[in-house]
Amino acid sequence: MLDVTILTIFPRLFDSFLSFGNPARAIQAGLVKIETADLRDFTDDRHRTTDDYPYGGGTGMIMKPEPVVRAIRHIRGTKGAPKVILMTPQGRVLTQEIAEELARMERILLVCGRYEGIDERIRAFADDEISIGDYVLSGGETACMVLIDAVARLVPGVLGADSHLYGESFYNGLLEHPQYTRPADFEGMAVPPVLLEGHHEKIRRWRRKESLARTLDRRPDLVKGRVWDREELELLEELRRETRLTELETEYGHIEDDRERTVQDGPSGIQTGRHGEGPCEDS
Repeated sequence: MLDVTILTIFPRLFDSFLSFGNPARAIQAGLVKIETADLRDFTDDRHRTTDDYPYGGGTGMIMKPEPVVRAIRHIRGTKGAPKVILMTPQGRVLTQEIAEELARMERILLVCGRYEGIDERIRAFADDEISIGDYVLSGGETACMVLIDAVARLVPGVLGADSHLYGESFYNGLLEHPQYTRPADFEGMAVPPVLLEGHHEKIRRWRRKESLARTLDRRPDLVKGRVWDREELELLEELRRETRLTELETEYGHIEDDRERTVQDGPSGIQTGRHGEGPCEDS
């Protein structure tokens, strides 16, 4: 079971979040335990102060080291040795790989910053720092929610049949293929015929091809350095013949050169290298 503790000055922010969706499902199934710890409980003054003015001047307030470190030591003493993670814009940017890494752990302590930032000395008591992107938030709580949602759904058993995870965006290093449901024709926009034929292999190949096309169009950064398997190279050739890669040919001419670096036959759906380490049968 994954045991998560959230250190925050606003524990009630998480009441609703933990009552719905995958986090709630994980908790109810006994697969994930998530608790909040109020940072103010670890202060030593009657005002329960957690911040102070910055040395050297400047705007905003800084989170004091004493309450945070006192809380970290207390939680470590009562819960073994959780991985202490600071939610900070200076950390590693959260990716699917990081979410998978955290989902395999037993205990995590997430420290939510507030105000202008944290006292630099707090970093000496953390094991990792994670950011959810290059933008400014009011505090680490919302970032913490994003991380928990990404991680909880990866814990085995939370989603029931885990096989569908393989088709989701980023799971195999690519964006997810387009999805459709009824009706088959909506205001003149028809579902691709291949999805209506019931031929599973053709559908699998179509999905993988569309996943490649969408990734190259919207997030080409995801495939830089990718080791292409043989089926992917075949699908890229098909996309070229359809002139769907014309605008990307110049920037990603290395795709042709990467033919020398293919490592797996395509039909198996297994790929290795920077982005692929698991099955991607529906992508």
